Amino acid sequence: MIQTEAEPIIRARRLEKEFVLSLYQGSLKAMMLSGLRRKFRRVHALRGVDLDFYPGEAVALVGRNGSGKSTFLSLVGRIYLPTAGTLEVHGRVAPLLELGAGFHPDLTGRENIMLNGVILGLTRREVGEREADIIAFAGLEEFIDAPLRTYSSGMQARLGFSVAIHTDSEILLVDEALAVGDEEFQEKCFARIEELKRAGRAILFVTHEMTDVTRVGTRAVWLDQGQVRMDGSPEQVVERYLAETHHLP
Repeated sequence: MIQTEAEPIIRARRLEKEFVLSLYQGSLKAMMLSGLRRKFRRVHALRGVDLDFYPGEAVALVGRNGSGKSTFLSLVGRIYLPTAGTLEVHGRVAPLLELGAGFHPDLTGRENIMLNGVILGLTRREVGEREADIIAFAGLEEFIDAPLRTYSSGMQARLGFSVAIHTDSEILLVDEALAVGDEEFQEKCFARIEELKRAGRAILFVTHEMTDVTRVGTRAVWLDQGQVRMDGSPEQVVERYLAETHHLP
């Protein structure tokens, strides 16, 4: 783990998250009529995780699908509650766990900026003050008063990313959406992320693109079956992760 004299902005201690899944695939009515008992399976997404994150860090969470990466971000974003352990989060969180979440397809892009901005914790006045910058960053001036349902998925992603990074949140959570849109917009995203790092924001991002880990990350955490396998520099974690997952010598 990278040490710093600053106080952690996120602190997890013995953090656990368990999900209970139903194994019965039919409807509840069919189950009741057939007299079958519903069967359940417990899935341990996180197992005793101890992690600290600090202002100014950009931490990449890497690991195979199902290793607990997105679950950890969802806990930090207060979408889930821990099953056990403690999680301290100090500061406003802007989650990009699903770009465009909170948007309404029948509202215009401009109206969705207001809706999403308020969902992310801004006042209506604050959203209004940032509106022009959000639209300009997304590059959607020509389409901003059209209904969102007319937007391509890339346009919606650009708008969602732009709203999130203009919230002045202390913590930015990004799940597989570190750079969206075309190459030009991706470069804008990377440049803005560098600005956020210099401003002391904490960035946690999940990605399967190892080039993004080393380009953006100041640190990387490898999760494996819900546990911390390795915590260190992006280059070291990526090298070891790729060596094991690809069975390199």
